[in-house]
Amino acid sequence: MSTQHDTDAGTTGLFALVPASYVYLLREGERGTEVLLQQRGPVPYMAGHWAAGAAGHVEPGEDAFAAAARELSEELDLVADDLTFEFTMQRTQHGPAIEERVDYFFTARSWSGTPRIVETAKCTAIEWFPLDALPSPLVPHEAHALAHLGGEQRYLTFGF
Repeated sequence: MSTQHDTDAGTTGLFALVPASYVYLLREGERGTEVLLQQRGPVPYMAGHWAAGAAGHVEPGEDAFAAAARELSEELDLVADDLTFEFTMQRTQHGPAIEERVDYFFTARSWSGTPRIVETAKCTAIEWFPLDALPSPLVPHEAHALAHLGGEQRYLTFGF
């Protein structure tokens, strides 16, 4: 059975949904709540921008919580004691191919280990910043996410 959506997809390109998980480590500092961010290295997407301490695509057969825990281990060599779901963000990127993203955001206030850069080819620095004094440049959809951190909203959109 063909639907209008199927017909449209055939003429405009394939539709892709790309899921990702993000982890913001939080701590109380002298200037209030601080978040650990990484500065992206020479990578194709947003090189030099500040971003979540750990983030990455959800792999086939993996749920968003498992992806968040895996990324935390792979990128910062940490195990979260209290990985907490914050919200989901639906994003769109307009262009020749239709690409939709769904991002799952988590926080942790307690973990085992000391944060360190594991993927040195992808990350040039990690640093703690007060939530009310974030660095620039910041990945745009993550700036939107950080602005809503700690709120009651569990669904965000970006790019529509």
